[in-house]
Amino acid sequence: MDGKALAARVRADVAREVAELDRPVGLATVLVGEDPASAIYVSNKEKACVEAGIEAFHHGPPAGISQEELLGLIAELNADERVTGILVQLPLPPQIDEDLVIRSIDPVKDVDGFHPINAGFLLLGRPTLPPATPAGILELLREYEIELQGADAVVIGRSNIVGKPISLLLLAEHATVTITHSRTTNLAERARAADVVLAAVGRPATVTAEMVKPGATVIDVGINRVDGKVVGDVAPDVAEVAGHLTPVPGGVGPMTIAMLLRNTVRAARYQAQALAYPLVGR
Repeated sequence: MDGKALAARVRADVAREVAELDRPVGLATVLVGEDPASAIYVSNKEKACVEAGIEAFHHGPPAGISQEELLGLIAELNADERVTGILVQLPLPPQIDEDLVIRSIDPVKDVDGFHPINAGFLLLGRPTLPPATPAGILELLREYEIELQGADAVVIGRSNIVGKPISLLLLAEHATVTITHSRTTNLAERARAADVVLAAVGRPATVTAEMVKPGATVIDVGINRVDGKVVGDVAPDVAEVAGHLTPVPGGVGPMTIAMLLRNTVRAARYQAQALAYPLVGR
């Protein structure tokens, strides 16, 4: 399943949308500290923004920033009309309350889709700004015409970033979803019965060929480094039995950035048409 090719098309669509809007579109990224991996990730997002015609506003406060200072920065970005999307790169330093920071972002600028209000709309089946990685996974499944209605889907991982939201999106497509995790018994047996297996646990070779039904669709969300190589959560031998499989790299990763850009232009549309965003009293 070629995530790079599909992401390129999504990004081209976003660029056309941005050009058609009668207002600027801007994404503010906030990276606290100097984690090299996070810095590369944020840099890739900024590059993608520029290519799509989205103005990038980067803020890199020091790792020792206080919670009050960080909340003050977010308040400034909430009030800045040039900024239509805000992304705070996680994780944050230990002195910062991540939940409080997420809640402080204006929901209509929350392009990560992590704010409780956006998460709540997703739970109700009315996604506003869905998290980028789950949205990208669903786009891949649609692109390859994977039948989800009535399908058995097993999600391995229960994070708020991937596991829970993709489960809700699959449920909305009328799949029968089982959420599994580190304390699940008979994981292999449950996975082997599934039509769609999604691995998002951050542990190499979590899914092996013996755990996959022949012809099943396997989505690998993991990003791990093993002996200097980037690998996912799915073992290489799964390719021998799966009907469809996302590669790592080149599968879900490119889709995450593409869907982040889509959320940013969607947020700009919400802000241009206040009534379009389903939050009463905003």
